[in-house]
Amino acid sequence: MVKAVPIIDDTSVGLFPIRTVAQLTGVNAITLRAWENRYGIIKPLRKASGHRLYTQDHIDRVHRIVALLDTGMRISDVSAYLEQEAGRIETGGKDGSVDHWRRLLDRMLAAIMRFDEESLESVYNEALSSYPIKEVTRRLVTPLLVEIGRRWSTGEGTVAEEHFFGFYLRNKLGARFHHRSRNARGPRLLMACLPGERHEIGLLLLALATNEAGYRPVILGADMPLEDLAQAAERTGSAAIVLSGLLELPPHLLKKELPALVDAAEMPVFMGGRASVRSLDAVRRCGIEPLGADVDTGLAKLEQRVPLEA
Repeated sequence: MVKAVPIIDDTSVGLFPIRTVAQLTGVNAITLRAWENRYGIIKPLRKASGHRLYTQDHIDRVHRIVALLDTGMRISDVSAYLEQEAGRIETGGKDGSVDHWRRLLDRMLAAIMRFDEESLESVYNEALSSYPIKEVTRRLVTPLLVEIGRRWSTGEGTVAEEHFFGFYLRNKLGARFHHRSRNARGPRLLMACLPGERHEIGLLLLALATNEAGYRPVILGADMPLEDLAQAAERTGSAAIVLSGLLELPPHLLKKELPALVDAAEMPVFMGGRASVRSLDAVRRCGIEPLGADVDTGLAKLEQRVPLEA
């Protein structure tokens, strides 16, 4: 018996049409439909009109599929792999133990709920002792940030938990950035959080990724007034401005301040984070290139517009 696809109304929020998903992930609409109809690995929601709508979870799944394909896995094998992966997380492996990454995540989450920095540090260092920092970020830190955000939005968690982990991780990423490689010779990128935006974690993760790729990021941090950015970019010799935001963009930014920045900057302006996903079309109308919320995809889009020097 085929399970019915949920039908939703046009007022649902946090949902994206297929063209938006294609723009954010780099996977065209024809391929997305094939992944749904032929392989069943993406199952979007449907409007009464029949049009597909995707959640952020769908977008994250597309990014995961692309990552698996990049390893050489065949698309026909992806569905079974993802099912096995989900089974390992939910019910444990052959020996009855839970998935290693899920266990680490649960231990870190428990430490956050107790505001126990010593235990949090112990688990984080345990992961770093066994895996490269990039894999720890992708498989542990990023899912943990998503889980904390989910807990906060549903009322399961508290603002105090989010602030506790945010302060901890900001210090960790700041230390990494301080000790980053100084050998990069690529273009400079001026990077800042949007006005009113105090969530710096996404900005720091993207900055570290750009530095590892060969760029030279100049970070201005949280809650940055837009009117100062064009001059700062010129003074630093930056090739582009990269903004970051998690919160919904207010109308005055979209109608006035962001277009004014694009006019004054005379260089490409990008925006990453959940804010660029929620307001993708409006951000594009400002003349800004959305990078989405996935660090690797955002970096690839940057490299297309601002190539690294040979």
